Amino acid sequence: MPTARGPSSASSQLPVGAAVYLDHVGHFVANAEAAAQALARAGFTPTPISVQVNPDPAGGPPKLTGTGNVCAMLRGGYLEMLFKTADTPLGAEHAAARQRYDGLHLVAFAVADAEASHERLAAAGFDMQPLVRMQRPVETASGQDVAAFEVVRISPGTMPEGRVQMLRHLTEQAVWQPRWLDHPNGAETLSGLTVVVADPGEAAARFQRFTGRPAAAIEGGFRIELDRGAVELVSAPAWLARWPGITIPSLPFMGETEITVASLDVARTKLEKGGLETVPAGASVAVRFPGELGHGVWRFTARG
Repeated sequence: MPTARGPSSASSQLPVGAAVYLDHVGHFVANAEAAAQALARAGFTPTPISVQVNPDPAGGPPKLTGTGNVCAMLRGGYLEMLFKTADTPLGAEHAAARQRYDGLHLVAFAVADAEASHERLAAAGFDMQPLVRMQRPVETASGQDVAAFEVVRISPGTMPEGRVQMLRHLTEQAVWQPRWLDHPNGAETLSGLTVVVADPGEAAARFQRFTGRPAAAIEGGFRIELDRGAVELVSAPAWLARWPGITIPSLPFMGETEITVASLDVARTKLEKGGLETVPAGASVAVRFPGELGHGVWRFTARG
């Protein structure tokens, strides 16, 4: 499902020019260690647990953002497991989202110019929060480093589907370390997200304005193709026709992540050995999220 509409660097994870990538999705989880173990059972290579902080403009010690993470870094994008670390606005948002359901509540799109994206979204009518720089400590093969990001955020509630944001990565090498990019299940690229909504047309119009990419009609909803990856917004009947065994905990619901793998046979073998529950998915391999990662489904598709 990855696309290559805009310019990009063949050796880089990150977009250039006006390209927009599906960068990562975020599971809101209760426990970091349990999430890391669940990723490993599913055949991913989890990163070390990290606590996120914001630099203090006054020069004091960094301040907790309210969340930390453990990730599965792919050669295209990544999966993020977020846990609460402090009673901050982000921490409160995390807790409120988990009251609806544990699982996916975040989608982030990578851009090359955060300031320009902030200005474009404001011009498109979105109520914007100030551009913020976030960072978290990371261990590298050669010692301690920092992963830094510029995050473009809209006001809470503007996108009821969850935390929908854009970001610019400032430290690519610290985030996508080669030692974390190979996964026993063969995962390579985050290639899609499906969101169940009450009104697909209305939601698609907002996501179209947010991403700057057109929405095309599909059965039961709409699909927005990005320069890498895609987002689908579908009705509840369309979701239940696709995944009759996966209930909808509440609307809206970020329910499905698509991941491209090198080999479906390798992925299937690893997932089954990990004890994950497979669900019918045609030519793909699909499994329910491990319980520690919430409610939803991963759909693995073959490269090419």
